[in-house]
Amino acid sequence: MFAKKKETPAKLALTPLEPQRAATPQVAQPQPAPAPARPKPASLIAQGLTIRGDVVGDIEVHLDCVVMGDVKVGKLIVGPNARIEGAVVAQAMEIHGMVIGAVTAQSVRLYGTARVDGDITHEQLAMEPGAEFQGRSLKFRRPAPTPQPAQQAPAAPTPAAPPTPPSASQTPYNHSAH
Repeated sequence: MFAKKKETPAKLALTPLEPQRAATPQVAQPQPAPAPARPKPASLIAQGLTIRGDVVGDIEVHLDCVVMGDVKVGKLIVGPNARIEGAVVAQAMEIHGMVIGAVTAQSVRLYGTARVDGDITHEQLAMEPGAEFQGRSLKFRRPAPTPQPAQQAPAAPTPAAPPTPPSASQTPYNHSAH
């Protein structure tokens, strides 16, 4: 009744394989150098804004607003319309506006419109004519290098101090003829 047809296998479409790589030595292709790290863009906080609290980060910040709190950033530019009331710490700092509080940075530059009321601790300080600064200029104090203990040679014996003559009260009474 039913006749079974003989199945013929379907033809497969084969693509040739790549030649063996082990047979031919390949020279390592130079990898492209990774792209250099892009600098982080500066954050700008514009005029008309008041921040009540601390501003902290490891980036460059350009403030042209009012900050009532401490500022600790990588690089700081205090714009001409800015007023900061608090301690300011950065690696490098440019001040065009007003800072009321202690300023600490390796490099501080006060422009002609700058007004600072507080101590400035720095390695480098530059002031343009017209800048106002009320406080102390304190240079960073680098710790004195501590001498490394050298390998100590055996200590030579110290010469003994000459004996001190006994005092009159310690000398026995000597009967000698005068």
